[in-house]
Amino acid sequence: MNIYVGNLSWQTTEEQLKSLFEAYGEVSAVTIIKDKFTGSSRGFGFVEMPSNPEGQAAIQALNESEFDGRSLKVNVARPKEPREGGGRPDRRRNDRRGGRY
Repeated sequence: MNIYVGNLSWQTTEEQLKSLFEAYGEVSAVTIIKDKFTGSSRGFGFVEMPSNPEGQAAIQALNESEFDGRSLKVNVARPKEPREGGGRPDRRRNDRRGGRY
C-alpha cells in the first residue's frame, strides 16, 4: 500500500518517517519529495507498506496526529496522473508570428 504523508516539517528525515510508520508494521520504502533545484524538502512524501491492513491502521492512527511540530495529513496515495503538455513548443515549426507561440 502506498501512503501519502503531507504537512511534514522541512527538517523531517526519511529515517524519522520510517520509524514513525514501523510502529504499525513493515515499511518497505520511504521517500520524502525534495525540490530538484535546492534539494530541500517540499513538505510531503510517501511510505510504502506491503500489508494493506497495517497500512490502514497507520493511516487511521497517524492522520491529523502531531509529528515534528506539524499536524500530519495521511491517506492512501492516489496514482500519479499523466501530465499533459508542458515541455517546450516545437521549435522546428515555421511560425508567421516571428517564432513566438
